[in-house]
Amino acid sequence: MRKIDISKEPCSECGGRLERKYITQEYEREGVKVKLSGIAALVCNECGEIYFQPGGADKVAEAANSLLRLAVIEKQHKRSLTAQICRV
Repeated sequence: MRKIDISKEPCSECGGRLERKYITQEYEREGVKVKLSGIAALVCNECGEIYFQPGGADKVAEAANSLLRLAVIEKQHKRSLTAQICRV
């Protein structure tokens, strides 16, 4: 199976060019907010559509869901919970 480098593909929404960036995304469920920052993604320079490498979106969703569960378990739900992704 050949691996596709999606960074060289045009945006599927508008045909714009994709650029590698580190983004921040917020998620909210039942009044609980979590924010993930430092997420590696490809972002269209025309329309802002966000793309992740294969499997990346699932990992981001898993991290957000884990933080949402932590916020509820630890009674952190009155404020938002933030996570910073750091590269080593």
